[in-house]
Amino acid sequence: MFQDLINLFYPNICQICDTELHKNQNVLCTSCINELPITNFHLDNENPVRKVFYGRVPIENATSLLVFKKKGSVQKLIHRLKYRGHREIGSYIGAWIGAELAKINSYKDIDIVIPVPLHKKKLEARGFNQVEGFGQEIAKALNILYIDDVLLKTSFSTTQTLKTRLARWGNTEESFVLFNSEKIKNKHILLVDDLITTGATLEACADVLLEAENVKISIVTMAFTA
Repeated sequence: MFQDLINLFYPNICQICDTELHKNQNVLCTSCINELPITNFHLDNENPVRKVFYGRVPIENATSLLVFKKKGSVQKLIHRLKYRGHREIGSYIGAWIGAELAKINSYKDIDIVIPVPLHKKKLEARGFNQVEGFGQEIAKALNILYIDDVLLKTSFSTTQTLKTRLARWGNTEESFVLFNSEKIKNKHILLVDDLITTGATLEACADVLLEAENVKISIVTMAFTA
């Protein structure tokens, strides 16, 4: 009864179409789920996400759950997650892709999930790292650790969301440093982020993580820019 009263004043709505959700629905309505551009990249490791890193940084596995297109439903989801504080979106997507990865042998030897970090100033302004819930749910699905005190972002740059692909490729402001390297020694790390376009940010993070002894890297993001 109490939950019904809350829903009366603060209805639980679909984060894409804004229609009120039924009691058995969470974050997205069935109609919007069915229309999402799902990649199924996790079923084929020779996929476009993995190919982004060919010749740049050694990657074991790489995938994204969704395809990102301007003015599309996935853009709306990520915008609401990052700029309107709907953290449940990241957790929802993380639980979804986590359940899929748990079925795949090449992801079963992963030891740790690490998020791409935000700079301290951006973290203070936003109040949270939009990748946190995503990574935590994947870690839960794989029954492994989630740690966020190994990578630190040392440079501050403006948001990448509205930049062109070429502008992102040319961005040399991204820099990261490694802490507590003993925590990842001899580990297979799953590096997670919200969106991959050129792969420059993930490449920079992977390069730093690979400074630790005997480390392997896999990558998962919420979405891939087509």
